[in-house]
Amino acid sequence: MSDTLISIIAVLAVPFGIPVVAIVTSHRTKMARLRLQAENGASRQAEERIAALEDRIRVLERIVTDRGFGLANEIEALRGTGAPFEDRAKAFQ
Repeated sequence: MSDTLISIIAVLAVPFGIPVVAIVTSHRTKMARLRLQAENGASRQAEERIAALEDRIRVLERIVTDRGFGLANEIEALRGTGAPFEDRAKAFQ
């Protein structure tokens, strides 16, 4: 009797087991694709943010090197608050 039961289970497991394995495999494949797309999207956003920050740094470097501390001192002089950057500029000379 147990041999018959095992045979019946084996006969039923093959036709019903293959679709279950296919469904699970398909689900795992879809989940892996979604994770990869999410990682690529996050990576792309990070690269765009880094590029924007690099552009900002270039602009700031240009402002500092092209105009130097003199511009900040001129602005402060126009405001009438004195030139707080003069001491720092002298320290670097």
